[in-house]
Amino acid sequence: MSSVRGDPAPAARQSLAIGLHALARRCRDAGRWQRAAAAMIAGGASVLAMAPFFLSPVLFVTLPMLVWLIDGARQGNDAPRWALLSVFGTGWWFGFGYFLLGLFWVAEAFLVEAERFLWALPFAITLLPAGLALFFGAAAVIAAKASRQGIETVLALALTMSAAEWLRGHILTGFPWNTLGYALTHPLPLMQAAAVFGIYGLTLLTVLIFAAPAVLWADARQRKYAALVIAIGPLAVLAAAGSARLTATDPVVDGVRLRIVQPSVPQREKWRPENQRSIFLEHIALSGQDQSGLAVGLTGVTHVVWPEAAMPFRPLDSQDALAAIGEMLPPDTYLISGALRLTDASAAVAPGAPIREARNSLMVFDAVGGLASLYDKIHLVPFGEYLPFKTVLEKIGLEQLVRQRGGFGAGAGPRPLLQVPGLPLVSPLICYEAIFPGAIVQGRERPGVLINLTNDGWFGNTTGPRQHLHQVRVRAVEEGLPVVRAANNGISAVIAPSGRIVGQLGLNVRGVIDAKLPQAIMPTYYSKFGDFIFAAGWAACALALFWLRQQPR
Repeated sequence: MSSVRGDPAPAARQSLAIGLHALARRCRDAGRWQRAAAAMIAGGASVLAMAPFFLSPVLFVTLPMLVWLIDGARQGNDAPRWALLSVFGTGWWFGFGYFLLGLFWVAEAFLVEAERFLWALPFAITLLPAGLALFFGAAAVIAAKASRQGIETVLALALTMSAAEWLRGHILTGFPWNTLGYALTHPLPLMQAAAVFGIYGLTLLTVLIFAAPAVLWADARQRKYAALVIAIGPLAVLAAAGSARLTATDPVVDGVRLRIVQPSVPQREKWRPENQRSIFLEHIALSGQDQSGLAVGLTGVTHVVWPEAAMPFRPLDSQDALAAIGEMLPPDTYLISGALRLTDASAAVAPGAPIREARNSLMVFDAVGGLASLYDKIHLVPFGEYLPFKTVLEKIGLEQLVRQRGGFGAGAGPRPLLQVPGLPLVSPLICYEAIFPGAIVQGRERPGVLINLTNDGWFGNTTGPRQHLHQVRVRAVEEGLPVVRAANNGISAVIAPSGRIVGQLGLNVRGVIDAKLPQAIMPTYYSKFGDFIFAAGWAACALALFWLRQQPR
């Protein structure tokens, strides 16, 4: 007893081991509905590892729970023929809880025009998580088939979950929101690992780092020291390497001075025809103000940046708007703005009657109001900008959220690089195009800056806009490129290639950011090799699992 009083560490380790062993036993012995409830709670709690909470240590509990629940589902009281279905349900319930609480902010979009879309809200907030959870259910089944239990399940789950997250980011246009790897992108030193592994490689590491320690510690073979090494070692190495990378400063591009405008127009007001003129004039007035709100004009400013669809009309069809833009801009100053336009499609309803297709575009205007450069968004938002299976779904009353008759058409890919006078080559990204790792730069030539125009006003004061900003920061680190981000109502920012935020305007803040443009750094491993490093790590883990399977139980 005296030795315990003199050194509390052994008692603490023993208590932790007993607690983990008890939790593992309860998860493995849980009945069907208890297992489903525990999996859903664990999945929902795992969202705390994402922005804006960044409570990643919660995964040291929730991911081991998923492992133990899978072990119990295949070895429990269920009939053998139902075992895999029970495992699938365990993974599905974990995913449903994760996506339900991680994507609840989607409901805000249906409240903007509640009189039109409120009826669809219950379906949106349940069907989207239910569909995405299928990836986790499939991952659980394959992991169970490929392993026996314990640490084998951890390895198998790391393989299948990371593969499932990769597929989630690519299948049916993809939706890689809150990929599990984001748990290893905060604080900033940890984020630097994205420059090597990318977000899918970090997903593989996330499952290994957070699931293995508790599973090993609760193991009857008492592998406590191995558990501590896995819990502390990789995180310490990633943090140390990231801190060393952050010792470098963020140099700026000579001769570039940016002014980013965030008008914070309420989404419900934005598309009302009677507000078109006042919103346009609001953008012009803000463009002439500095960060303190003083009307100082645009002297010395080289590039003004307005957000996605800043003008709630088609500026190329309005000579008055183009003249006002030319009057606003001094010589050698350019406006980069989101805007809508109509274009002639190649097809025709009848000979001589072209279809005019709407595009969500980024436009660059020169000092006389002329169009200097143009990009049409190529990755549209399903149900927001276009309606999948339009003919069928319109018959049951569905329509896209954006008020654009017929929806939008996508621009031609691959994404082009824009030449904007005074700037390095620009890779344009409109709204959620910035969340797709590996698809930011689509040509052989490397840009010098990413310009992201967005409107997160659809999603209110929720976690959604904050998660969006964080994912854009990770893209900057992955590619080694600065990001200039203008949001109508969201979070505007200038982000260095290190992920540091140089300037920022918070949610629901009306104002501007005056900032210099950080320089791009040398190409990162991820920008050069993409997901090849993830694939190599995945193959190494698969070999390790194969070796373990050859060992006696």
